[in-house]
Amino acid sequence: MEGVEVERPLKLHMLPFLSPGHMIPLGDIAALFASHGQQVTIITTPSNAHFFTKSLSSVDPFFLRLHTIDFPSQQVDLPDGVESLSSTTGPATMAKICKGAMLLHEPIREFVEKDQPDYIIADCVYPWINDLANKPHISTIAFTGFSLFTISLIESLRINRSYFDQNSSLSSFVDPNFPHSITFCSTPPKQLIAFEERMLETIRKSKGLIVNNFAELDGEDCIKHYEKTMGYKAWHLGPACLIRKTFQDKSVRGNESVVSVHECLSWLDSKEDNSVLYICFGSISYFSDKQLYEIASGIENLGHEFVWVVPEKKGKEDESEEQKEKWLPKGFEERNILNKKGFIIKGWAPQAMILSHTVVGAFMTHCGWNSIVEAISAGIPMITWPVHGEQFYNEKLITVVQRIGVEVGATEWSLHGFQEKDKVVSRHSIEKAMRRLMDDGDEAKEIRRRAQEFGRKATQAVQEGGSSNSNLLALIGDLKRSRDRKLL
Repeated sequence: MEGVEVERPLKLHMLPFLSPGHMIPLGDIAALFASHGQQVTIITTPSNAHFFTKSLSSVDPFFLRLHTIDFPSQQVDLPDGVESLSSTTGPATMAKICKGAMLLHEPIREFVEKDQPDYIIADCVYPWINDLANKPHISTIAFTGFSLFTISLIESLRINRSYFDQNSSLSSFVDPNFPHSITFCSTPPKQLIAFEERMLETIRKSKGLIVNNFAELDGEDCIKHYEKTMGYKAWHLGPACLIRKTFQDKSVRGNESVVSVHECLSWLDSKEDNSVLYICFGSISYFSDKQLYEIASGIENLGHEFVWVVPEKKGKEDESEEQKEKWLPKGFEERNILNKKGFIIKGWAPQAMILSHTVVGAFMTHCGWNSIVEAISAGIPMITWPVHGEQFYNEKLITVVQRIGVEVGATEWSLHGFQEKDKVVSRHSIEKAMRRLMDDGDEAKEIRRRAQEFGRKATQAVQEGGSSNSNLLALIGDLKRSRDRKLL
C-alpha cells in the first residue's frame, strides 16, 4: 500500500566448516532464516555444494542462494574435489583439508567486501570469523556444531585448568564448578584443549552464539551457567533437522546414500516396532578390523535385528573371504545378512530417515552432536561410544544429565577419528550395553520413555510458540533493530 514502509529483510552470509556435521545443520538453519523472509547466502566450496541442494530447493531463491569459493587444492597438495572431512582417508588428508579450510580466509574476506551483509553467521571452528566483519555496520554471530552443555563444560574446564594440571595423575576427574556432577575417566588430548580454547575465544569475540539444540535438552541450569561465565546469550534454534518433514526429505540430508532409499525402507518396513538396533559411528570415525570384529560378535551374540553402517569398508564390496574374516566372524553374512536379519551399509547412510522409522529401538552412536540431535528428535534412546573431540562431553549430557542412553564404556579419548586405538572394547561390553536397551527390561522402558518425551519436546520446540521458534523470531527482531540503529 502506498506510503507504508516495508520492513527490509536481514542480509545474512552463512559460513559452515567443511565437515558434514557442521554443513548439514547450518544449511538447515539457513533454510529456517530464509523461510522467515530473510536473505541468506551460504558460502562454501564447489565440491560441498551438494550438501545444501535440498535446503536451496525448499526455499524461494530470492531468499536463499549459494556462493562457492574455490578450495586451494594445489596449495595443500590435495586432488581436485577432496574438500570435506567426509572425503578423508586418514589423518594426513584430514590435516590438509583443515589447512585448506583455514586458507579460505582471504577469498571469503574479499567476497564479503564486495557483497556486504548485515551479519555473518559463521562456524566458530574458523578462528578468523570476527576479522571478516571489518566494517562498523557488519557483525559476526558464531555458530557451533556442539551443544551449549558442551560449550559450557569446556569453558568451565578451562577456568579450572590449573586444578586439573596439578592433579593430572588422577584416573578420573570431576569439574567442581559445573552445575552437574560430571566424572571423566580420561583427560582430553592437549591438542584438543588448545583447539577448544581457540574456539571459545572466537565465540567470546562474536556478538552471540547460535546452537543447533533446543533449550529443554541443554537445561536451564546449563543455560544460566553459560550466560554467567561467558557473558553472552546463546540462541537455541534447533533441532534444525526437523525442518525435514518426510522420509524423502530426510533421505537426502547430507551426502548421497550408498544404498537406495527404497531398498532401505523396504527392509525397515518388514520389521516390528522397536526391534532394530541402528549402529553408526559417523563419517570420520574409523575402527580397526579387530574392533569391527568385536562389534560384529557383540551384534551376533545379542541376537536382535540390526542396521550397521561401516564406512571403513566403503568401496570394498569385492573383499575376499580371507579379508572379510578379519572383521566379520566366519559365516556372519550367511547367518545375518542373507536371511534379512541384518543390513550392512558400507558408506554414507540415510541416517535421519532410518532414525525416524518406528522399528528402530536404539542407536549405538559415536556421540557426534548431529547424530545425537537426529536421534533425540526421533525419540530414540542411545548406546554411547564416544571416539574423539567433543564426543566425550556430549555423552555425559545423554547418559548422566538427561538419562536417555547407556554407556558402552569407551575411555580412550582420541584427537581425531583416524587415530589408532590402544584399547579394544570387548564384545562382552558391547553386548551388555546393547542388551540394556534392546532386551526391554525396566531400565530400557524408563530410558525409552524419557527419550520419547524429549522427542516430543524437540518437536514442540520448533513449532509455533515453541522455545526454538520463539528464539528464531526474537533473534530476527533483535538483529533488525541492532542493524537499523547502526545505520541511523
